[in-house]
Amino acid sequence: MPLSDLRIIGIPGIPEVEIGANLGKLISEYVREAGLSIHNQDVFVVAQKIVSKAEGRVVHLKDVEPSLLACRWGATHSKDPRLVEVVLRESRRLLRMERGLLIAETRHGFVCANAGVDTSNTAMGVVTLLPEDPDRSAAQIRRVLEKEFGVQLAIIVSDTFGRPWREGLVNVALGVAGMRPFADYRGQTDRFGRRLEITQMAVADELASAAELVMGKTKGLPVVLIRGFAYPEGEGHGAQIPRSPERDLFR
Repeated sequence: MPLSDLRIIGIPGIPEVEIGANLGKLISEYVREAGLSIHNQDVFVVAQKIVSKAEGRVVHLKDVEPSLLACRWGATHSKDPRLVEVVLRESRRLLRMERGLLIAETRHGFVCANAGVDTSNTAMGVVTLLPEDPDRSAAQIRRVLEKEFGVQLAIIVSDTFGRPWREGLVNVALGVAGMRPFADYRGQTDRFGRRLEITQMAVADELASAAELVMGKTKGLPVVLIRGFAYPEGEGHGAQIPRSPERDLFR
């Protein structure tokens, strides 16, 4: 059996991203500056935060007029009512509002804390929102990078989510381009001859989580290159990953 080798490489030097930045061009510039060659079927994992900043998905809290609900809930739980208001606006529906936590379903179908509204790695009084369409964001970055390097690539836009039943956070895939987000083993047999009936591995999520080991939260490495993973080829989307309410036992 051949040896397996997976490389995870942070792209250094990427500066603070401004509204309107062409992320594909920016990433290619710093890839070249780092002296890296790009291979066919490499994967780039890009942090949602820089995607949101480039796309102008930022809100200045000074411009937010909180609703009565946001004011009441914020006062009860010592939360900035302007921040609560932004979360309410970004939510398709609220699943939990208790113990100072807001668990929401976003318009994309993601279920997460604060509807993905984030105060980390932003200036004081500024919050970021999730990209309007993470799959479109991933596809745009992919088009530019494939043109720049002349190879076939996969792109994942990642963000940090909590997990039911387990402590700690992990990175997951919001947007996907150039690969299918699942490795589907259904219909295959295991080593003991049993037929696999339901096994689909969420490999886009696994790649996003692996990338975070290099990205970190304080290292200033919002883009990671992953090499050596034979991802499922095809045109998949991050929108395929959230489980529909009809199949979700907890909504």
